[in-house]
Amino acid sequence: MYFQRLEDLRIDSDQTQMDIAKYLGCQREVYRRYEKGTRQIPVDMLIQLAKLYNVSIDYIVGLTNEKRPYPRIKKAKIL
Repeated sequence: MYFQRLEDLRIDSDQTQMDIAKYLGCQREVYRRYEKGTRQIPVDMLIQLAKLYNVSIDYIVGLTNEKRPYPRIKKAKIL
């Protein structure tokens, strides 16, 4: 499940739960619950974590094993 990937990504980046909680602007206990799967993580936090770890949200939630994020969409110029 996705919560195991959250823990693995955090450990691989040598971060503590407190470090990630501070980055997300939440309490450590809230983040701990995301990692344990007892609380659903909001989409905005998934986006922040994907950017932090440079992985796709699909990777975090277990829809793919491909870590590489998708290319960003270029914004069109408004004339």
